[in-house]
Amino acid sequence: MKPAERMLAVWMAIALPLDAGDVAAQTVERPTWLAVDTAARTATLALEVTAPSGSASARINDFREGGVRVVVPLGWTVTWNWVSRDSAARHSLVVGQEREKLPERAQDPGFPNAMTRNPLTGLAAGQRDATTFAADQTGWFWLYCGVPDHALRGEWISLRVTGQAKEPEIVVKAKEGP
Repeated sequence: MKPAERMLAVWMAIALPLDAGDVAAQTVERPTWLAVDTAARTATLALEVTAPSGSASARINDFREGGVRVVVPLGWTVTWNWVSRDSAARHSLVVGQEREKLPERAQDPGFPNAMTRNPLTGLAAGQRDATTFAADQTGWFWLYCGVPDHALRGEWISLRVTGQAKEPEIVVKAKEGP
């Protein structure tokens, strides 16, 4: 996300009226990292893991601890193109069904094929992975790093699959701390 897009998303999340059912979040204009093809019913995510200095955890597209939610209509196909930009640690990405607490490490994905290669050991800086899965069940999911303890430190964002969405959208929470 470009700095201007990030600033707009944060401003919208803080300044615009909030939906009573989602007190601390706001749907924002589609960022450049989400491409939508309504005819093919596909959502393509460009996801990048970074570790900014002073951050409590690595970030996924500059978000952590569920600071952003990707909403996808039921029955759509989701593709992600993922890259690690953290030279200090290895990372992965797994889609997991939300439960009472985040998993400590990678577990079975919520959808077949919904994880990067080497989910427990992660991929080194500069390594890329791409995956495609069918969003064929409704629910709330985490997109989290499967390397032990990374998700617990905040390296996760949210995914919601719903039959009520007409096309994919992004919901941003008010800016979180470091």
